Formats: sequence, structure tokens, C-alpha cells
Amino acid sequence: MSAECNPQGGEPAPTEEQLYSDSMLGSIAELRLRALKQSTDWPMGLENEFLLKFLRARDFDIELALKLLSNYHKWRAECPEISADLRPLTVMGLLKAGYHAVLRSRDSSGSRVLMYKIGRWDPKHFSAYEVFRVSLITSELIVKEVKTQLNGVKVIFDLCGWRFSHVLNISPTIAKRISAVLVDSFPLKVRGIHMINEPVLFDSVFAIIKPFLSEKIKERIHMHGRNYQHSLFKYFPAQILPPEYGGQGPAYEELSEEWTNFVQQSEKELLELSLVT
Repeated sequence: MSAECNPQGGEPAPTEEQLYSDSMLGSIAELRLRALKQSTDWPMGLENEFLLKFLRARDFDIELALKLLSNYHKWRAECPEISADLRPLTVMGLLKAGYHAVLRSRDSSGSRVLMYKIGRWDPKHFSAYEVFRVSLITSELIVKEVKTQLNGVKVIFDLCGWRFSHVLNISPTIAKRISAVLVDSFPLKVRGIHMINEPVLFDSVFAIIKPFLSEKIKERIHMHGRNYQHSLFKYFPAQILPPEYGGQGPAYEELSEEWTNFVQQSEKELLELSLVT
């Protein structure tokens, strides 16, 4: 497997010299020293590759990177319903239902593009915690990519099929935990969140989540409605979007199956990120 998670291929894995310049190694060493002064208990370790994700996410500001590193560990400890068990089998039902896909190609700014079909989430069978675990698993896998660390991620939520049963699953507690990751608890730059086919019912849920979001994240949320193609193309080239969304890229179902297979193949890696034994 290449350095790019996309099963269709990507960049060759960078060498140690390419990964770490002298200035990077200096920043990593300083972050590690600051972290050890704060605590000696870092369950995920303080290896170079791991710390570099936090530095890149905060543009090598040591203070902000340390805060993000601390929040990441705090969030994982406080949200075991989502983060304790990241094995593929915990989300396979949702993935096989076609709930989630990762586009094969990046957008013009180099961001990874994720898609979610809310209508494929049946609240009778899957809780909101399981739904969010899908996002966490994908985030943990793609954040290993250097391009993604540098250029971040953009998300498209297709809200067609959103029902009142979905509303009942999003409590203020869950909303706060989800928002924490978006704001300052995961080493991934969120460059844009795009909603399409949003129904009136969605307003009530967004009203719960919105107070927990930073102004920067609020500014990056775009509501496109049901006639979304023209406005969506302002942010994403048609060449990378599925045909179902007016694009010229691979079909959504193909991309969903492709990513599901990749998650399954990443079982060992995801087990290492889990708290289960």
C-alpha cells in the first residue's frame, strides 16, 4: 500500500530524509519536551510521525500543537463510546449499507473529499455513536497521508432521507462531542463542510450543534439545498464528483465499496488505535 490511503494508488512512501527536515526535527523535539513536562502518560506515544501530524495541523505553532495533542487524548478518554474500539467490524454494517465514501481524487486545493449519505443510516440499527465512529476511523486513516496533513479535508453530507428518528439520536451531549473534534481535538484541518438536500427538519439539529462550533468552522459550513449542482461545482471540480451528483468521477457505490474494503484491510492498524485488547 502506498503512502496514500486511496486503494487506487498514490504517492510512493516518502523516505525518512523527505519526511523530516532539520527544522521539523527541531519542532518535533520541542513539542515532545513540552509534552513530557506536562505529563509522562501519553497512551498513543510521542513518536516523530505521530507528533508531526499535530504540528502540521497547527502550522508548527508549538503551543497550539501541544494544546491539540492534549485535547486529542482527553477527547479519546472521555468518549469511549466512539473511540475505544475502532476495529472495522464495529462499523461494517454502516459501511456496507453505503453510508460513507471517500472520493478517489482530491479537489483542486489538494484536500481529501469525504461523502456521507444520511439516508443510509437507519437509527433503528445504528446509534449516533456508531455513525460518528465511521468518521473517526476514516479520519485516523487519512491523517497519515502527508498531503492530507498539509491540505486538510472537505466533507459533503447528502441529507436526503433525513428523518425525525435521526433528530432524536442527536442529543446535546453527542453534539458537543462531535463539535469538539471539529474545533480542536483532532489533527486534521477541516477546510469545508457542505450540506446538500437538507430538509427543514435539519435546522433543529444544526441549532443544537452550532453553539459548540468555532467561528472559523461556522464560516466553512455551506448549505446548498436541493438544487445544489451549480453551487457545489464552485467548490469541487465536476471531474472528481460521482455521476449521481452531476460529476464525471467514479460512481458513489463504487467509491463506497472501495473505501469499505480499505477499512477492512486496515484492521491491524485500527486495532492499534483502539483501547480494546
